Amino acid sequence: MADCLPLIANMSISRLLAVIRKELRHITRDARILFLVTVAPAFLLVTLSYVFALDVGRINVAVQDMDRTSLSRDFIASLSADEDFVIVAYLQRSEEVEPLLVRGAADLVLVIPHGFTDAALAGGPAEMQCIVDGSDSITAGQTLGLLQQRVTDFVADLLGQRSVDVGIGLRVDDRAWYNETLKSLVSMVPGMLAVIMCMPALALTLALAREKETGSFEGLIATPVRRTEYLVGKLAAYVIGGMASLVVAWFIAMQWFRVPFRGGYLDFLLLAAVYLFASMGVSLLVANFVRNQQTAMFLVLMIFFIPSFFLAGLITPVSDEPIAQAVAYALPTTHFIAICRGVFLKGLGVGSLWRQASILLGTGVVSLAGSLALLRKKIR
Repeated sequence: MADCLPLIANMSISRLLAVIRKELRHITRDARILFLVTVAPAFLLVTLSYVFALDVGRINVAVQDMDRTSLSRDFIASLSADEDFVIVAYLQRSEEVEPLLVRGAADLVLVIPHGFTDAALAGGPAEMQCIVDGSDSITAGQTLGLLQQRVTDFVADLLGQRSVDVGIGLRVDDRAWYNETLKSLVSMVPGMLAVIMCMPALALTLALAREKETGSFEGLIATPVRRTEYLVGKLAAYVIGGMASLVVAWFIAMQWFRVPFRGGYLDFLLLAAVYLFASMGVSLLVANFVRNQQTAMFLVLMIFFIPSFFLAGLITPVSDEPIAQAVAYALPTTHFIAICRGVFLKGLGVGSLWRQASILLGTGVVSLAGSLALLRKKIR
């Protein structure tokens, strides 16, 4: 790295700016590169956030009310008070349950037995039967959890209104900070923002590989442009393009998905610039080992995109297994996921996220130094 410092110090500002202008012109004139740098992150944020969202939407409920009392009717009304649970059928016989589930007309069948009200007012327990479609275990589990929460809320209201014991031996008053509704999209969108911002880095690698494929890199060899000016100029141009796409994706996260943004705008922009610097530094390093665009795309997707979904803490926490943990912390995406969620949901700033920012900055510096050391202005 020390050998690279004189190279950086001897850069010509005029030649560096010329390279940046040339790259920005290339980005705007190449439709594919322009899409990857500016449009692809926002497009992927919208599509993939919905793909990986784990929230259950509307739940269709069929009810068989055998008790037919004011209390059972009050419970059904409280269950369907909003759009989460929708009553789609009232059943008269038990034989009607299975056909509804087979057709997919109901996600949940609620059976309120005779004596429900009497048992509740006598101290309980007042039992109900809940039948769900278990073919989708994730949806079924969330449906049961939502129903249990509604039951708990109804019992709490009943205790407050009537001062009766309905058989609840223990009540836990819980609260989720930063995402009180526990909607997965609120957590997923900031994390997904970190993943999709690897698209500008992919565009940079493809641009470098294409210059080798088309032979335009040979023309650069004959110019006075130094390798430092060439690489730093390219990196700066794509960081500028990446920041533009980040602003678009950021706007979509807040306005389309209604994800709260509790942090500082300047803090987020600064941290995002550091992440882009790190990811593009790795892209520059990768580009030294590839000679065509297909290989470049494969390597960048294998390094950034695919591992980020499963190892970087996007869907599940970072693994405690040593090898998986080492791979996760080597990914720039892991640290930017923590940054995005910290800034969006917790309102953290640079001071609280200095560790992640330092790792990203170090990754960028080391990668850029490695790229400078490997790049030679000659045909190999």
